[in-house]
Amino acid sequence: MHELSLWRHARPNGVEGCCIGHTEVQVDRRKSKRLAHRIRAWARRHGAPREVVTSPLRRAADVGRWLARWGWQHRVDARLLELDFGDWDGRDWAAMPLEAIDAWCADFAHHAPGGGEPVAALLARCAGFIADAPGACIVGHAGWISAALWLERSGGAPPEAGAWPRAVDYGARVTLTRA
Repeated sequence: MHELSLWRHARPNGVEGCCIGHTEVQVDRRKSKRLAHRIRAWARRHGAPREVVTSPLRRAADVGRWLARWGWQHRVDARLLELDFGDWDGRDWAAMPLEAIDAWCADFAHHAPGGGEPVAALLARCAGFIADAPGACIVGHAGWISAALWLERSGGAPPEAGAWPRAVDYGARVTLTRA
């Protein structure tokens, strides 16, 4: 068995109530640095390699850049991107038409929210990354981490909106076990 340590990026500024996927948002650099310190300390305690793989979005990649300054190997992998919400990206959830959200929930796996990317595509990206993931720490996004947890727990069943894993907290670590 092999474990992957998945970390969600630090809390961005000014995104409460917004649909954030590929939109670049600002994270206070001190928060990114604190998360990098936590990852480094965790890796030291657990004998993990000094490697980090991040999403290309700044809110995740900035953590990898801090670790690289301290001698870690940092690699960026686009498969770690958050779900692409298309036209919804960056908008307030409360401003979304209810019928559009209902259409997504009714066909959660295959409907592309805002004309972006369906959850099935996120799951495929996630599965591809996990299949050849190194033993590094991974810094990504809530939706991607939820997809990884779904793949681990679902046995391959297509996801339904009501059963989708709850988003992990900012800066939280989850462990994914793979064969």
